[in-house]
Amino acid sequence: MKQGIHPDYHLVVFEDSSTGFKFVSGSTATSKETVKWEDGNEYPLIRVEVTSDSHPFYTGKQKFTQADGAVDRFNKKYGLKN
Repeated sequence: MKQGIHPDYHLVVFEDSSTGFKFVSGSTATSKETVKWEDGNEYPLIRVEVTSDSHPFYTGKQKFTQADGAVDRFNKKYGLKN
């Protein structure tokens, strides 16, 4: 691997803005904000809008704005009339 061309990979804390859920992961992202983690070390803090803690797919709290699917709408509009 060529030296000096890859970004610094380090541990950072990601925080979900909407729920406050935090987790540590490796990343090349940096931040001037830091936070002290449970292990006593201080890590850069990256605030994100959506994580598995707030995303509807993972929480099961999906909002269905449209009851009919595309196929149902098509059949309703162009389907066979009984």
